[in-house]
Amino acid sequence: MLDSGALVALERNDRAMWCRLKDAALTAQPPLSHGGVIGQVWRGRGSRHALLARALQGIEVAPLDAERGRAAGELVGRARQKDVIDAAVILLANDGDTVVTSDPDDLVPLAEASGIHLELVAV
Repeated sequence: MLDSGALVALERNDRAMWCRLKDAALTAQPPLSHGGVIGQVWRGRGSRHALLARALQGIEVAPLDAERGRAAGELVGRARQKDVIDAAVILLANDGDTVVTSDPDDLVPLAEASGIHLELVAV
């Protein structure tokens, strides 16, 4: 599971993050994110755009539709947080999943409020 921090790391050509993406491809388990996360980082210009575009080819992107949006809003309310995009990341996860993030402190209350146990990996 990837949040915007993971995509920014790919965009910045972070070697460790590219290795994670390659490892996922080798195990035929593409990382998952959603369209809202892409919207947080996509600016469509320069060499960073090319790196991110290449990375997105190996990432499964779920839609951020009305149902998931409502559920994310409810989770934000329960957790007393502000970021609906982070909440939607949590809602895509299953117990035991790994979430690669630049802001684990923001995701912990959301995961706790959802009842999902996650491994958070900071980038």
